[in-house]
Amino acid sequence: MKKYILLAFILVNAAVFAQKGPKIEFKDKDNTIDYGTTNKEDDNGIRSFEFTNTGDADLVITNVQSTCGCTVPSKPTEPIKPGKTGKIDVKYNMHTGPIRKTITVESNAVNVEEGRVAIKIKGEVVEKPVVNLLEKKSSSPMMN
Repeated sequence: MKKYILLAFILVNAAVFAQKGPKIEFKDKDNTIDYGTTNKEDDNGIRSFEFTNTGDADLVITNVQSTCGCTVPSKPTEPIKPGKTGKIDVKYNMHTGPIRKTITVESNAVNVEEGRVAIKIKGEVVEKPVVNLLEKKSSSPMMN
């Protein structure tokens, strides 16, 4: 009986690892892009998620959807051939405050559950410091 269970286990693992079809692998660690600390005057809010089709069939991105209207993603219009790379551009509206957004990518990839994978952006948008050149400095070497 143990032999049959072991054989079934090996066959299931072999089937999982030998999946045929398109596979999506994102370049960014944890599928996340960190904006860091930025401000809207110096940053257009656009970032690109690069991915590779590591499978053996064309990868088709069918939908890319954000959790809110402040983040606008765009998807590739053409299938991504095996071994080739593609990108998903994301534009954040750069409202002041923390950035924590998730974008859902839907595809025909066989290496992610139901062809869906979450990509994320994070960071913080701050007000750009205003420098007043007419303001006197409180400590000046000439004042001593």
